Amino acid sequence: MKYISYITILLVTSVMFFGACSDGYMENMNTDPSKAATIDPNAQLTTAQLQTYGDLGMVEIYRNYLYAFNQQLMGCWNTTNFGGRHTQDNNEMSRIWTSFYPNAIKNIADAEYRTANDTLKVNINSALRIYRVYLMSIITDIYGDVPYSEAGKGFLEGKFNPRYDTQEEIYNDFFVELSAAVTKFDLHKDKITGDVIFKGDIAKWKKLANSLRLRFAMRISNVAPQKAQQEFEHALQADGGVLASAGDDALIKYMNISFSFGQEAYTDYRGNALSQLLFGNDPANNPSYLCSTLFNQLYNTGDPRTFRIARFYYDGLMSSTSTSNRVDLTDEVIAKNVAMHPRDPGAFSWEPWPTGYDSDILKELAKSNPSVNPSVARETEPKLANNFLQGDNPGVVMTSAEVKFLLAEAKLKGWNVGGASVSDLYQQGVRAAMNFLSDNYKCDPISDSDFNTYIQNNGIGHTDEQNKQAINTQAWILHLTNPTECWANVRRSGYPKLKSPADYGFSQFLTGGSEIPVRLCYPVLESSYNKASYNEALSRMGGTDNWHTHIWWNN
Repeated sequence: MKYISYITILLVTSVMFFGACSDGYMENMNTDPSKAATIDPNAQLTTAQLQTYGDLGMVEIYRNYLYAFNQQLMGCWNTTNFGGRHTQDNNEMSRIWTSFYPNAIKNIADAEYRTANDTLKVNINSALRIYRVYLMSIITDIYGDVPYSEAGKGFLEGKFNPRYDTQEEIYNDFFVELSAAVTKFDLHKDKITGDVIFKGDIAKWKKLANSLRLRFAMRISNVAPQKAQQEFEHALQADGGVLASAGDDALIKYMNISFSFGQEAYTDYRGNALSQLLFGNDPANNPSYLCSTLFNQLYNTGDPRTFRIARFYYDGLMSSTSTSNRVDLTDEVIAKNVAMHPRDPGAFSWEPWPTGYDSDILKELAKSNPSVNPSVARETEPKLANNFLQGDNPGVVMTSAEVKFLLAEAKLKGWNVGGASVSDLYQQGVRAAMNFLSDNYKCDPISDSDFNTYIQNNGIGHTDEQNKQAINTQAWILHLTNPTECWANVRRSGYPKLKSPADYGFSQFLTGGSEIPVRLCYPVLESSYNKASYNEALSRMGGTDNWHTHIWWNN
């Protein structure tokens, strides 16, 4: 945390220098003598890393759309109204685009450009290249064909109207960039001083790059199976290896800073804004209601993570800035065998109004606190546990648990990934995913006995398709705190099989179509500011910007 405080001044400078400005504005920026001509590329890396989960305005897209599409959260107004009821809103759909391109991508493009031929800065250059690939994967996986090769180069090369590269071109270059970055690292050269993921550990950067190659190879496995297998196997043999244990996990370190929803929260990236957003600022409409799809999967399979992830709270005493006054009713709900009411896809938290129960805890509280209403109403709706709503929660880039699941599916496909069986890799992935909660979210550890009981009842399966379903359902649970990867893997794998909100009786509200969307639409202003490139991209999609049009790797 001292490390983050140390770079705060550089971070703020970096955001001010490159944040929220068009390439046209950047063209003339160097004429202002009050502006710095250059900035430390390490600070620009820091800016990009912290923005990933620290940009409050941007992470709204996860709460509004992705958590609903993934059917992990449902019930609060934002999640149900936009994603749960398939409501297209251009401003909400464009948040990743309009936040990453003018900030993180522009910072990285500039820093990478200025260090590309500097033999004394080969390590920061490699880290920048790897992180740019990661951020661009988020953008292309959400929108499809996007500016990539020319993105962020308006000021640098006069490319103010970047072309939309095809997703196939983008993914092919991912493999080239990641491989080249690993090769370029040199332990005898510069230290990476602006890294809030690995603290400059080159060995771990290599593991991340190689592991991302595994992720991207699996991503394209349905449309380019030979290329996918080749890249996957090469990545496993690459210098440095892959993320193999919890100590390797690529997690962005955040601070538990004082947080409010004022203007300053939109420019201070030091806290995990996604965790704070899921806590919300309205105790009466807390955003973190669990969707029945996720809750039922956990509860009905006897998953020991169920009540580590889901809790039942009375929020009548909770403030808008802290969870400390929440009253946890979970043990009472379980003991009384009270019916639980997770929200179905497309449902608001009050539709239907849950049946309450007679709470001894609230009756006792009401004796000393007249503001407590012992007549329970919505306390039978499971919500995310407080553990997941803290500002210092990590920002998840990639974990060793995900790598285990990728290896399991690769083994299932017959790829050369070593001697471990599909079942062994699956079990290793589940164990790592469970440990991930206790390692990073202060959840109670899951005992070997509870794990073994769960695995005995939830094994890998008998057929290849059952195996694939088990692996990717577990990945879906793991990715609860990594919504972009969750949505991408659900679309790619087809698991878990998610039903439309129409199947739950909400067809009349689905203005954006009954099928769950498979991409988000481009910002509408692109049709004016980058018309030629925008129209070329639309022509490849049949002429319309439709969120039911499958992106390349999802065809």
